[in-house]
Amino acid sequence: MSIFREPSCRSLPAGESSPTAVRLKAVSYGGIGAPALVLLLFLTSAVAQTDEFDDAELIDRGRYLAIAGDCAACHTSDSDRPFAGGYPMEMPMLGTIYSSNITPDAEHGIGDWSLREFEGALRRGVSKGGRNLYPAMPYISYARITDRDIRALYAYFMHGVEPQAEPNRNNDIPWLLSARWPLKAWNTLYLESGPYEVDPDRGEAWNRGAYLVQGLAHCGTCHTPRGIGFQEKSLSEQGNHYLAGGPVLAGWQAYNITPDDDSGIGLWTEAQLIQFLKSGHVNRLAQAGGPMAEAVENSLARLRDEDIHAIATYLRAIPAVRSDGGGPRQRQGQPSQSVIALRGKPLASDIGEDVDGARLYLGLCASCHGADGTGSEDGYYPSLVHNSTVGAHSDHNLRQAILHGVRRDIGQGAILMPGFARQLSGEQLAALVDYLRQQFGGRRGPDAPDRAAP
Repeated sequence: MSIFREPSCRSLPAGESSPTAVRLKAVSYGGIGAPALVLLLFLTSAVAQTDEFDDAELIDRGRYLAIAGDCAACHTSDSDRPFAGGYPMEMPMLGTIYSSNITPDAEHGIGDWSLREFEGALRRGVSKGGRNLYPAMPYISYARITDRDIRALYAYFMHGVEPQAEPNRNNDIPWLLSARWPLKAWNTLYLESGPYEVDPDRGEAWNRGAYLVQGLAHCGTCHTPRGIGFQEKSLSEQGNHYLAGGPVLAGWQAYNITPDDDSGIGLWTEAQLIQFLKSGHVNRLAQAGGPMAEAVENSLARLRDEDIHAIATYLRAIPAVRSDGGGPRQRQGQPSQSVIALRGKPLASDIGEDVDGARLYLGLCASCHGADGTGSEDGYYPSLVHNSTVGAHSDHNLRQAILHGVRRDIGQGAILMPGFARQLSGEQLAALVDYLRQQFGGRRGPDAPDRAAP
């Protein structure tokens, strides 16, 4: 049976009654009467519903699907209270919204939600009681989740998650912008409802990858550029701009992950892509930071090998999109000689107001990345030469990494790069970024058209 096909229910032959109906019929004929029959029907339904979702195998499946959907990333602000909500998200032109409690707590969470109400939130962005959710909740992508997987997720959140009596926080949105009714119009324009449909012309791995990328993993939420209505320009490989990159939260940039040789990952081998998805690291090529590091740590690194292979299969087969120019971002630059020439010369431990990029590099970066920028032989300290972040068209992610560092723990030892936000002035940051991009990334310096503000 295909993993996308829902099991069919057995139909009763004409004239045949179900065992439950026969038992109820017998009780009714015994003289108990209509009130008792109604009560018995209610109790039978309640027991059936409890038994239906309190199933270890179904809960286990839902737990895995919640990992694939990276639900914890947005709905957990305190690791001691998973899924209790309160995580802040900056929304363009609106303000800050806080994720909701999705534990089975009946007062503050979703403990009294029905399966239908749960499905409505995931697929249509409509909460219990009919309130529209902000599209920070990726229901645009979750609309593709199959009925079978919706049921498994419901079982997990009702029976596999500890209830947390954590009240939901009020959003920090100006009153005039807090109305929810415009979201109904937004959904009418941009929401494509309906579960994923298998492409019969593609193999099972491709279809599984498409299902994960378009749906649960919601890759397009970050990696697809947005339109004038803040909508994803495409929701699948059948549209233009799909996965061509775009800005994300906190100043980071999601890269083009289509198989374009220059703008995307067209020069990556399948093995390199799989390694990156599982670890967030490919030496001399790419290292995940910011939101992508969180996605790797919380979700991708914990997926089964066959699902990672399916994602890679799909990403390597979708149409390539050219989103910026200047040559392949991972084929730029060369090892530094200027920094090597500085070794042995006096360099104060306090970088002070030095604005020479090479000296800043030597004082802050060379101890890990090497004086020539080629990193360590084992790849733990990545090379900056031919590095896809250093050589990218935009300097956003390079600046964010310098300012805030990189943290990633995937069970094979933590990856930690310190941030230098407290040590660098705006002028120093600009000088260091310019040096890195010119020396190791082959990019232009201060005249770069997309310079990000410090």
